[in-house]
Amino acid sequence: MKKTLTLSLSLFLLPSFADIGDVKLKGYLGERLDAMIKNHVISRDVDYITAPFFEKTERQWRWQTEFWGKWMHSAVPYIAYTGSEKLKSSVDYSIDRILSTQEPSGYIGNYPDELRCSEGWDVWGMKYTMLGLIHYYDAYKNEKTLNACKALCDYVISQLGPDGKRRREVWQTGNWSGYASSSILEPVMWLYNRTNEKRYLDFAHLIVKGMTEPKAGPRLLDLALKGISVADRNGHGNVADKHGGYVSKHNRWKAYEMMSCYQGLLEYAKVTGRKDLVQAAIKTGEDIIREEVNLAGGCASSEAWFHGAKKQHIPYTRLQETCVTTTWMRFCEALYNETGDLKWLDQLERTFYNAYLGALRSDGGEFEAYTPLSGTRWHGMHHCFMHTDCCTSNGPRGYLCYLKELFKIKDDVAIFNFYSSALAKGKLSNKKEVSFEMYSLYPRKNYARIVSHTQGLGVIPLYLRIPQWSAKTMIKLNGKVFSDVKAGEYFVLSHEWKYGDIVEIYFDMPVVAHRLDRYVAFTRGPILLARDSRFADGDLTEPFRRRIVNGEKMDGFTSVCTPSDSIWMAFSATLDIGSHSENPEGALPSTVFFCDFASAGNTWTRNNYYRTWFPIELMPNE
Repeated sequence: MKKTLTLSLSLFLLPSFADIGDVKLKGYLGERLDAMIKNHVISRDVDYITAPFFEKTERQWRWQTEFWGKWMHSAVPYIAYTGSEKLKSSVDYSIDRILSTQEPSGYIGNYPDELRCSEGWDVWGMKYTMLGLIHYYDAYKNEKTLNACKALCDYVISQLGPDGKRRREVWQTGNWSGYASSSILEPVMWLYNRTNEKRYLDFAHLIVKGMTEPKAGPRLLDLALKGISVADRNGHGNVADKHGGYVSKHNRWKAYEMMSCYQGLLEYAKVTGRKDLVQAAIKTGEDIIREEVNLAGGCASSEAWFHGAKKQHIPYTRLQETCVTTTWMRFCEALYNETGDLKWLDQLERTFYNAYLGALRSDGGEFEAYTPLSGTRWHGMHHCFMHTDCCTSNGPRGYLCYLKELFKIKDDVAIFNFYSSALAKGKLSNKKEVSFEMYSLYPRKNYARIVSHTQGLGVIPLYLRIPQWSAKTMIKLNGKVFSDVKAGEYFVLSHEWKYGDIVEIYFDMPVVAHRLDRYVAFTRGPILLARDSRFADGDLTEPFRRRIVNGEKMDGFTSVCTPSDSIWMAFSATLDIGSHSENPEGALPSTVFFCDFASAGNTWTRNNYYRTWFPIELMPNE
């Protein structure tokens, strides 16, 4: 038996979307996924989200055409997951509609000619259209779809490439110092990888030059390598906009679009070997962890970086946009696949269980636009004069990150990265099938049980990801105990699997206190805890009396039965809380209740409020 191994980078090539069909979630997460697919992805009004492509009347620089491409990113792989004929029919129908709008020039979009490839979100919309077309091609090898994508990219090259008609470069279009438009690099690289046609790589060279060299451009290389925090990248080489409004021509603090650009740069680096671009992406991701990510795994205020990690106890406006949450998960997934570093999966897991699931309505039919750390949950925006928005369109993509990384077979090694009840299958290089069934209430409980459905295939290493927060993890194989398990690494069981072999994992899940200024919050494993008004256990703003130390493991928290099906996990806690410590009765500890952040406020009603950060009383000399 080997405790840990460093896996070769070849192990971390991005999986195809068909791979998610080999994992079937059960239990709570499976139910939530099934509801989201049924009530959101399958029920999407395809006529409605494709109508703008026919109209071509957009004159207010809006972004209607992103909605279809985002839907395709989730709809196509969920066909593989569910086998839904209804969803397949909707996707086919949408493709026919989109292709019917393509002009002889190759353009697919909704801007009139005189406004194309200029201000606004036209290039951004074409990016998502290209992604949608390529998703369909990858699943069904439909050459007509690939040719349409090539024609659309050729159109962009004719307008913004060398000697382009518009006499400008990609980074000089749109907003945010060129972030949004420059993120078209990702589908351009996808297209090159599928066609091997040099003009697409040449265009990618030009896009990357614009992303990295002009002083007034995105500056995604030098500012990252210099260690400039993502929240502090405004004004380097240009004059930053001071109004602080949502739309900004020159600022560089837009979270969603910045991360989208780095995903394209990582794709480009795989082909060109540009290690400096990989390092810039890694340094940017590490800065986001250090400076921006909160205890729920979310980030951004009004969609902008703002050094949010040290401000998360303060009620900043429009916290945790779901587009940022989903893109952060995708960025973490890309960085994990690039580096093999498990810290990115730690981040992805925390975000998924808190900020992501917290934004998903209980029936799966909608994603919240913003998810505050304290307050209420509510419906999202109506964007672009349509009854939808970017977040509810983007949301289903996030579940894919979790599904793709939960279980995989690479280089004849089986890997469990996440622990949810699931039937997981995969094929070895000899086409023989490996299969395991996992039973787990994790992270509600600290236990996961994996049963082998594999036999007669020889020794197959099974890699088990041990989260960084689980300091003392115990693993058993058929009753044999392995206690020398290291947090933040893979534990490897090299075993000749037989049907019925049992792996048991016991995680270390203390409740931990987190101090920030005069406030405290609590986590249990990857879960942020919250008080919720449905418990009716007192004023959620009353202060804690004791001097809680940052990082302290808290006694007095006990898992209890949830009061309703709408709350996933619940805990009672006996704590020194309240303002009347001078009273003999009031001085005694009080029992209050906590739930997981994803369940907090999930009735989406104004009288269901919650809180995650709590004030701590101070002495007069403090």
